[in-house]
This record gives sequence, C-alpha cells and structure tokens, in this order.
Amino acid sequence: MNDDIPRLLDLGARLVEAARRSGADAADAAVVSARSRSVQVRMGRVEELESSESDEVSLRVFVGRRVATVSSDLRSDPQRLAERAVAMARVSPEDPYAGLADASLLSDGADGLDLYDPTEPDGAALADEAKALEAAALAVQGVSNSSGATSGFGTSGLVLVTSTGFSGSRLRSGFSRSVSVVAGEGTGMERDYDFDSRIHAGDLDAAEAIGRRAGERAVRRLHPAKMDTGRYAIVLDPRVSRGFIGSLVGALNGASIARRTSFLKDRMGERVLPEGLDLVDDPQLARRPGSRPFDGEGVRGERLMLVENGTLRNWVLDSATARELNLASNGRASRSSSGVSPSSSNVTLTPGARSAAELIRDTGRGIYVTETIGHGANLVTGDYSCGASGFLIENGELAGPVSEFTIAGNLTDMFAAIEPANDGDTRFSLVVPSLRIGEMTVAGR
Repeated sequence: MNDDIPRLLDLGARLVEAARRSGADAADAAVVSARSRSVQVRMGRVEELESSESDEVSLRVFVGRRVATVSSDLRSDPQRLAERAVAMARVSPEDPYAGLADASLLSDGADGLDLYDPTEPDGAALADEAKALEAAALAVQGVSNSSGATSGFGTSGLVLVTSTGFSGSRLRSGFSRSVSVVAGEGTGMERDYDFDSRIHAGDLDAAEAIGRRAGERAVRRLHPAKMDTGRYAIVLDPRVSRGFIGSLVGALNGASIARRTSFLKDRMGERVLPEGLDLVDDPQLARRPGSRPFDGEGVRGERLMLVENGTLRNWVLDSATARELNLASNGRASRSSSGVSPSSSNVTLTPGARSAAELIRDTGRGIYVTETIGHGANLVTGDYSCGASGFLIENGELAGPVSEFTIAGNLTDMFAAIEPANDGDTRFSLVVPSLRIGEMTVAGR
C-alpha cells in the first residue's frame, strides 16, 4: 500500500469533492487496505496456505444532521458513489449529534510511531517457522498430538480525507506465530497453546521458545482435580486479567455511556479502582499494537487518564458520543465500513511492586486462574460469572491443576479489590499484569 498512498489520497479527495457537488454539507472518505499471508501445518505437513488482499472505500456524508455511509471497492465511480450516499442521507432520520470532528482537533499527520516493517516472508519461510513451532512443542515429554501451528504476516492501512481539510494515511504491519498441542491420552487429554504477535518481524520470540512453552503449558494441565464449592482467594494469570480489565475499558466506552448501558454510567469522579492505581490510554507509543497517529476521524489522540489514583476521570469518546455527552472528542474513534465508533488504543494498568510469584506466595490458599470459558462480564449490571480452570494455591505455592469450576462475583467489588503484580506484557494493546482480586464464590463439585 505504501506506493499507492498518493493515488489513494487523490481518490479520497475526489470522493469528498463529489459528495460536496452532490449536495452534502460535509463528508469524509476512508480507504482501508489489507494484505496477509499465512501457513498452517499439522504433524509436520502443510495443511493450508492462505493469502488475501482487500481494498475498500467508505464515504460518509452529512446533509444537515442526516448522515449516511456507503462502501464499495476501488473501481466504483466517485460521482455515482457520492450521489448514492447523499440520496441515502436525505431520507435518513436526523441525528442531532452527527458531524465531522472539530477542525481544531485534527492531527497534523506527523507519525514517528515506527509501526511498519516491510519484511515479507515467502510461503516456504512461513512453513519452516510453523514446522519449527510444532516440532518444539511435540518434543516436550507428555505432549501426544498437535492441533496445528501457524506462521503469518500482514499489513493494513488507512487513508482518510475530510471536507474540513484533513488528509492523512497510516500503515502498520503485523507478524505472528502460534501453536496448539494436546498432552496425555484417551479421556485424560488436555490442550493448551502459546503464540507471539509483533509489529516488527525481528521482535518475534523464537519459534522453538513459543513451541516449548505451549507444550509445557499443556502438560502442566494433566490430571486436574475438581474444586469444592466455597469462597477462595483468586489470582488471575495475565491471559485472563487482560480480558478482565478489558471489561472495565468496555464499560468506559462513550457509546455505552450515552446509551446508559454501562454499570459505570453514573460513576464519573468516583473511586472504581484501589488508590494508587491508574488506567492510562495512550495511542502515541512507538512500536505498540494500539498506536495510531490519528483516529478514524483524523483527530490526534493524546495520553488519556481513564482512571487516575483509583478515580474515574474520562470516557473513551469519538465526536458523536462526545457531543451527546456534552464533551469533546479525545481522539478515540475507530473506523470501519459501517461507520465510526469509540475504541481504546494502548491501555496500561499501573503495575505492582511484587512479582506474580510473590503475590501467589502472599495469597496462602486460593486458585490461580489460567483460563476462563463462557459468559464472563455483563457490562449493564456488572455481574461476572464464567467457567474456569487453573491451579490450586496451597501454602503460597502453585499445587496441582484444577478444572470444571465456575467463579462468580460483581465487577464493582472485584475492581475495588485488585492488587497487581509487575508482569505486564507490552506485546498487547492491553498491558495488564497478574491480578489478585480478593475472594470470589467458586462453584465446584
């Protein structure tokens, strides 16, 4: 896409101009482009080689307070697409909050985020990586079968042009390796996985290390016991804690606040996390998965304190939800073919001073949860319930694996009780360490 950016910017400008000629009061045009290639192997043989390319143009037009969005491929005639969009807008219901982003908030287009690596491994190289992933996992004693290994890469780009004068592009790459294996035999089999995903190919963990971790995780899960029903102290593995804090971020989404469908809708300015903890959203971090020089409306998002010292300070806002809440956009608009909506970027929870091992040692007796299954969080009521598996904590040490139990509680109480370790992983857009969340009700045997 890099070489096509001038042509796509010109296409965006022609679409916006055509929309204005057709009667739109304002318009923006986005071109979304994606390329990807991946190879999947199982038991040493290539099972699937997949390659895809997609390019889509989206034109959003405003006629007064009426709005419509149309999408098509790049071959569409700009004038006909604009006429169709304006005709749709004229028969749409009025939206009092519709409109482009405030021109004073628009980005200058500067991008020093280092989000693109031009490396393009061919199918043979990807197959070799996937085979190495699987071989390392199968070499772990106790691993009996493979669910497959995959190696892949891709690029995605966005070109955005608005009638308020913004014109910009952004491009990112992504490289990934993953493997899933089975340990044990017969009815005693257990499955687990490991993976890595990076913006730059050179940052990926070695295939052998990823495969070995996957195999070791699967073997550790063998011969799980059943839990007795009761109250247990709970510690969440980072894989689980990311989803848990993701529920908090979801509850802070401006669209949910405007619709009154978040259990935090009336909590602005109140304590939602323990004192001393911040939840920060920052789209301007170099080489991070959630970074972007501008959002889906052309606004440059800055570092944003969602929660400061435990107290709720900000919602995640695009322009429309900000207007509905009598606030200003904070540059968190996400763009898709269906329109614009708020979304977070890189979110980080303040780490603790202790390691996960120290947190577990201090817990005494409880459960270290490594996987959750099922419903999870209800963001309207704040209720939390899901199936889980993990390891028993006995005398401050991880004991045997446990499975087939349910944990339940309320997010308000759970968030208020969290204690973080210091093992957050910056590979992810949500950087959340292991968390101790106090006692929860556990339904077991």
